[in-house]
Amino acid sequence: MLSTPLKRGLLAGATALALTAFIAPTSALAQDSTTWRVQSHWPSSSSSYDDSLVRIKNVIEERTDGRVKLKLYPAGALFKAQQTFDAVKRGTIQMGTISPAYAQNQMSLAGIASGLPFAFRNVWEAAYFHQNMGFEDMLREEAAEEGVYWSTDKVYPTEMVVDRPINSMDDFKGLKIRSSGALQTFLTEAGASASYIPGGELYTALSSGVVDGAHWGAAQGAASMSLYEVAKYHVKPALNIAGTDVFIINQKALDKLSDEDAKTVKQALDEQFWVRTNEYLYKEQIALANAMAEQDVQITTLPDDVQQHLTEVAKKSWEEQGERSDKAAEALDKLKSMLTDLGYLDDNA
Repeated sequence: MLSTPLKRGLLAGATALALTAFIAPTSALAQDSTTWRVQSHWPSSSSSYDDSLVRIKNVIEERTDGRVKLKLYPAGALFKAQQTFDAVKRGTIQMGTISPAYAQNQMSLAGIASGLPFAFRNVWEAAYFHQNMGFEDMLREEAAEEGVYWSTDKVYPTEMVVDRPINSMDDFKGLKIRSSGALQTFLTEAGASASYIPGGELYTALSSGVVDGAHWGAAQGAASMSLYEVAKYHVKPALNIAGTDVFIINQKALDKLSDEDAKTVKQALDEQFWVRTNEYLYKEQIALANAMAEQDVQITTLPDDVQQHLTEVAKKSWEEQGERSDKAAEALDKLKSMLTDLGYLDDNA
């Protein structure tokens, strides 16, 4: 038989082991689980709110077994969309989505990221520039200096919708267009009257005649925002093709995750770029076909003289973006080299 002291020792040990087994998983769960607040620049009605933001929420939560959760807020729920970069930088929120145009005061590459007008002609070219020619790495390096992790959501065309066809230069110069960032500057310099209007106010502005046209992505974005109800002309060619939507994360919040979970988040975002770029193009064709069939939307192509005028103005805007910093000049050189190789620019451009 065991002695009384030995019995007591075994009982105490068993009790301690049982308490450890009961308490340890709970403590580990509390320590490892975190919830990030995420404000988007997309209204909840925008197609990208579900297809991009809700998608990445589901992917991250599933692949981290719920250790990283995202609490989503649509555009304007916490603060103005243009304040999102600073809010993420300060850690007021841990994550957000923005247009690079909203970060132009903080990042010299933001104007190029939001899309140089009349540069790329196909979506794959913009994707190659980001992922194969190092532009995405350059963006991440510059954002890191602000304490922010940067990841482009997708690349896609930006195309206008207008409430009347553009048949001449006079028609173009008479337009009041909702725009943002580098495109807003470009359209204004080209002779139109371009102004920024938040997404939540866009439909009202267009339906009431405050503006005559707008760009919100291309066909899919216009359809999701109901713009085709009041603007029946979809304009080709694209104003630009670029990584116009971006995820940003507070670096300190990312560093607080375990190495495994931080790696999972980054991998999910890298995967998102390709998934959403291809999906967006697929849905783009469907959205435009439906708008034409169901809402009598017409595709209109800018006259040659208008396109030529826009091209010349665009080249000037490229140089202005390249002058913002040495990094911007390097990125512009990469871009022009690529366009020259593709035959879009001559060697003297």
